[in-house]
Amino acid sequence: MAEYQWKYEGDKPITIKKFMSQVGLGHRLLADIKYGDGVFRMNAKVEPITTIIEPGEVVTLVTNPIPEDPEVKVSDEPIEIVYEDQNWLVVNKPAGLSSIPGPTNSTDTLLNRVKGYLIQSGATDLRPSLIIRLDRFTSGIVLVAKNRVSQSMISHQVENHELDKRYTAIVSGHLELDHDVIDHPIGKVEDSPRRVVRPDGKTAQTEYWVKSTGEDWTEVEVQLHTGRTHQIRVHFTHLGHPLLGDELYGGPQTLIQRQALHAQSLSFTDPFTHEQKVFKVTLPTDMSDIIHD
Repeated sequence: MAEYQWKYEGDKPITIKKFMSQVGLGHRLLADIKYGDGVFRMNAKVEPITTIIEPGEVVTLVTNPIPEDPEVKVSDEPIEIVYEDQNWLVVNKPAGLSSIPGPTNSTDTLLNRVKGYLIQSGATDLRPSLIIRLDRFTSGIVLVAKNRVSQSMISHQVENHELDKRYTAIVSGHLELDHDVIDHPIGKVEDSPRRVVRPDGKTAQTEYWVKSTGEDWTEVEVQLHTGRTHQIRVHFTHLGHPLLGDELYGGPQTLIQRQALHAQSLSFTDPFTHEQKVFKVTLPTDMSDIIHD
């Protein structure tokens, strides 16, 4: 069992359901609780979701542990933990490790490793959710919700693109502008994993700042304002400056053997404490060697 408490700070009586929606619990989780997958308590008494609460009262949510998904295998390979508390796990993913199981790898992805870590830690909730997913050969910060309550609570920020994710990329050539917002829709390429800028694609905005330049490359800090597949890679390719090492999009292969892209920092508002959490990880050596050579 896991318990979460909230004090109602409003000035008018409302139902538990409305209060829980205000604190950030999603409709799906509220429905699960309504039908028996957890309970709300007030003054040690179980109350239905329609109960009226008064200003200053405390509501406790008690949830049942989520059993493991047998389809997600357990990997005991290590993970690099940047931060951990009751609800969150922040991990530094190495390049070459897939985020989630797929047709080519179903046994040793980041999700498999996180599940293995939670089992070793004695956790009872064994269905972690990757709030951020990175391409296999992109390194850097990944946010993991350790339980369904934290997953539900963060969903509003994810849907509204309120997580501030910053990347370091090394692109080929020299950019015309030191700062710009690339605003071009991105769509699929038939029978290919590639994506391209196309008029009928989905809206995509990528903001960048030039940090340094070399003879034939440019280091940029990138902020995503949307979350399209391969967005950074596609947008810089569209500008004529594919990422170094990005074989799929025609990037030069001489300096690095994978796309030169690293999720360097993440900041978000913890929906439980309302504190701003900020995390940053250093560049891996295959990218820092290029910049500092």
